[in-house]
Amino acid sequence: MSAPISAISCVSNVFIKQMIFLKAGDIEQGHAHCFDHVTLLSAGSLRLHALGTSTDFKAPHHIFIKAGVVHELEALEDNTVAQCIHALRDGDGVEDIIDPASLPIYYYYRDWE
Repeated sequence: MSAPISAISCVSNVFIKQMIFLKAGDIEQGHAHCFDHVTLLSAGSLRLHALGTSTDFKAPHHIFIKAGVVHELEALEDNTVAQCIHALRDGDGVEDIIDPASLPIYYYYRDWE
């Protein structure tokens, strides 16, 4: 059992944490958020543990997470991929976080700024 491989982006006050669960049984440890958010399950399947219950989801699926609820994600299949997506509501002055590998080639030839 391991933690998923994670990558974070933040663009225009939208936070995205991509999680790649290489093996069934990998776990994203329990945590809570200040605001409601969605986890986009794009490949594989997950078990959401929260408030003493467990719910299984199969991709593709949106998983609603209520604010303040401690939740844990457990991969049920190898190569499960999910993205935690939410707004940064107190994001005044927050700079974008962009993985250079996510940029299309046109970005490097731009004439805007």
